[in-house]
Amino acid sequence: MKVLIVNKFYYNRGGDCVCTLSLEQLLRENGHETAVFAMRYNENFDTPWSSYFAPEISFAGGIGEKLKAAQRIFGGSGVKAAFARLLADFKPDIVHFNNIHSYLSPAIVEMAKKAGARTVWTLHDYKLICPSYSCLADGKVCEECIGKSKKGVIDKRCMKGSRAASLLAYWEARRWNRKRLEACTDAFICPSRFMAQKMEQDGFDKAKLHTVCNFIDPAKLSDDPIKTTREDYYLYVGRLSKEKGVETLLKSAVQFPYPLKIAGGGPLADDLKERFGRCPNIEFLGFQNAAQIRELFENARFSVMPSECYDNNPLSVIESLCFGTPVVGARIGGIPELISPSDGFLYRSGSINSLSNNIAVAWDSPFDYTAIATNARTRFSTERYLTEILQIYKQ
Repeated sequence: MKVLIVNKFYYNRGGDCVCTLSLEQLLRENGHETAVFAMRYNENFDTPWSSYFAPEISFAGGIGEKLKAAQRIFGGSGVKAAFARLLADFKPDIVHFNNIHSYLSPAIVEMAKKAGARTVWTLHDYKLICPSYSCLADGKVCEECIGKSKKGVIDKRCMKGSRAASLLAYWEARRWNRKRLEACTDAFICPSRFMAQKMEQDGFDKAKLHTVCNFIDPAKLSDDPIKTTREDYYLYVGRLSKEKGVETLLKSAVQFPYPLKIAGGGPLADDLKERFGRCPNIEFLGFQNAAQIRELFENARFSVMPSECYDNNPLSVIESLCFGTPVVGARIGGIPELISPSDGFLYRSGSINSLSNNIAVAWDSPFDYTAIATNARTRFSTERYLTEILQIYKQ
């Protein structure tokens, strides 16, 4: 098949980009012809398709740039002309959308549908049911807009605390409402059952919702035997931000002598280092590349996913398990779907006591690291994902 893959950016900016790039490679390796569409950006990877990319816009510039960016949300600022050229030249059988709001536009989904392609949309966040993407308000889980008017985004100023940005998000949600999005999308792919349930709660047609868990890129794995003797530390890999629950993890960690390694950066990095960096058993590693992260996972006793938001299908949990490293995960969002009693523990999200109890149990638990890795590499394999995705493509 000829598959056109669409995402805002074309480099490893976040989990959505990682999944998009891995999907492109997987399809090519299995004999399918692919093209890509994104926004022009100086960090994008090289591709023969970059000449088709939409012009760059920025929400951080002056008033002129902000107006251009606002127009893009509704299908302006050159995105439709750029996408039309690619549709005409590539003539895809399938157009597989990923994260497209703001820097691209749902207008291109309507264009693909009118061109006769089958439209498939993987949902990496909650944008279709929450105008601010995250189902968070004031740092806490919020479902005010799910299945209801989206005016809550204005009332709570959910977009960056700005009334103007929140008003724009509201009108975006009004323009690209459920009825309109359903009409132009043949299949919505939800990486977790939790997300599918929230989409259904908002009124989306259950028949169009497909749960397909993310997969592990084989290039991230090693052919070496799984390490059965682990070093004396546990691990957090991810963004240092409030919704990720890192502060809760650190407040728990100071109660123990067990070494904790923190890999990643984010808006709370400096504050957390200032408050917890003097604790002798806590080490802030900062940004780590793929090889460094693999080594950290391979040697850790276990990892922790302390989210306090509706994490959809976190790749860090999948990667940890594929390296044979069990996970202590918060019971929230799609995280519980990834963790079973044989490969980790679940605790009450946001609870220091619940997390502390599970860290203590995990530290002394005799995990079968090889069995965890073997099971995870089957559950999150490219073969499993490809089979499920092709079934959706061919429906």
